[in-house]
Amino acid sequence: MSRVALRRATATDAGAAADVWLRSFAAALPTVVRPRSDDDVRTYFREVVVLLRETWVAEAADRIVGLMVLDGDQLSQLYLDPDRRGCGIGDRFVDLAKQLRPHGLTLWTFQVNKPAHRFYERHGFVAVEYTDGSGNEEREPDVRYVWRPGHPHPAHPRPRHP
Repeated sequence: MSRVALRRATATDAGAAADVWLRSFAAALPTVVRPRSDDDVRTYFREVVVLLRETWVAEAADRIVGLMVLDGDQLSQLYLDPDRRGCGIGDRFVDLAKQLRPHGLTLWTFQVNKPAHRFYERHGFVAVEYTDGSGNEEREPDVRYVWRPGHPHPAHPRPRHP
């Protein structure tokens, strides 16, 4: 495998980043219904994600193979090409996020995404809230994770009521 570099995304990365998102979502979340078309996702990446959010990409051999988006203290997206999972890129992204947000991070992931739960918990994130999905456009039950260095976390996550 070729060397992987993490760098800030540029406007020209939007299409490739959206394609990574689409491939990753399809592979990791086959039961989750996407409310947006592929073209809508590409437009959103081009007009919002890369331009208005702190977007990072993983690049190998001049190809985007992963992306991470930070929005304030929220790690709002972390997606890898399916053939690059398990290669340490996600670990590097989380380490970078922690360096950039040393006071803490929060994120949401779907409840059905058990591999993501294990990944984030391995990185010190703690589940603090479960929902019925009424607050996301997929209408898929989700869970909020929090990472706070040196801070205790609740022993039991609490459900969120709409």
